[in-house]
Amino acid sequence: MARPCVLLKYGELMLKGRNRGKFEEYLRDALRHAVDGTSAPVRISQRPGVVVLSGAPMSELMDRARSVIGVSVVQPAWRTGRSVDDALATVSQALAERFGGPDRVGPRRFAVRAHRRDKTFPLNSERLAARIGSHVVEQWGWPVDLSDPEVEITVEADQREVFVSLHKERGQGGLPVGASGRALVLLSGGYDSPVAAYRAMRRGLRCDFVHFTGAPLTGPSSTYKAYALVRQLDRFQGGSRLHVIPIGNAQRALATAGAGKLQVVAQRRLMVRTADALAREVGAHGLVAGDSLGQVASQTLANMATVEEVTSLPLLRPLVAWDKEEIIAEARRIGTAEISTLPDEDCCSLLTPPRVATRTTPSQFATVERRMELDELVPKLLADIQVHVPGAA
Repeated sequence: MARPCVLLKYGELMLKGRNRGKFEEYLRDALRHAVDGTSAPVRISQRPGVVVLSGAPMSELMDRARSVIGVSVVQPAWRTGRSVDDALATVSQALAERFGGPDRVGPRRFAVRAHRRDKTFPLNSERLAARIGSHVVEQWGWPVDLSDPEVEITVEADQREVFVSLHKERGQGGLPVGASGRALVLLSGGYDSPVAAYRAMRRGLRCDFVHFTGAPLTGPSSTYKAYALVRQLDRFQGGSRLHVIPIGNAQRALATAGAGKLQVVAQRRLMVRTADALAREVGAHGLVAGDSLGQVASQTLANMATVEEVTSLPLLRPLVAWDKEEIIAEARRIGTAEISTLPDEDCCSLLTPPRVATRTTPSQFATVERRMELDELVPKLLADIQVHVPGAA
């Protein structure tokens, strides 16, 4: 009797040599988080080059598996006994469930893709594909089309059983979250930084988040928005933490200290300096920002270099060469776009001067930052942190 399951396949992980076991361990952790709370217990079975999920309804398994970073292909399938007869019967069952029967659907061009992962299976891949193909032609009267089929039947034989599938979907891809270490994301309420966080996750970084709010000069709307963004992103990694730091008084102090046209970059330097200190407290080894080169005045090459100068941690900018249309398209795909369009009081827009300096150097900030007494200011900012765990709500 064939039983439903979902096959998960990974692309980039297959290129890992002796370290692949470590990456697969992170992937298993991600899968355990993804299937937590399903309507029935889920069994996760590791096979060479593939992971098998079973136990819960297929639709539920598919929905959970689609969000797992590190999986390149999500494939609903039927699992059956390890024999040619079982494979033939399961192909008939799968086609009948999808199309109803030969008399209820017109001719469909089809192809069979067979793969024998276990070489002791009685038929090799080519002969197995031919046997399945002959069976479909005989029962359904469909023509074979190996180059452009309307229906693609995948049959895979391993050491224990045979899997039959008629459909596959693209997964999130990338490397499992955590495999590359930990990072702290500077999260605003716009399109860019949530997408940057997602792209960092796809390179194997587990992300914590810090959001700078303009409080007490602004209300809580930006914090609510950041919370919603982290909750959405949490489905890709689990256990996300959002650190909220009120920076309004410090922004006003910068303006009073005479920042002038340097105000925006000075604020950015203060945020990165504070994020650097926080990252060391939470065990992150890098910072992530949503900068896109030339998108706004503070993101010129000179200004980005000036901001980066205040941290000794790697400051990663996954979107540096992306344009706005690409960023918005990705935000829509991962589900953060609608949240990013919600109104809020952005702390970066506070006290913005009529003209923003576009070619700054670190030396230009010496006087202003000396007046700010940063050695005392940064610890004060960190002392006012509020920590939220959106994924637990």
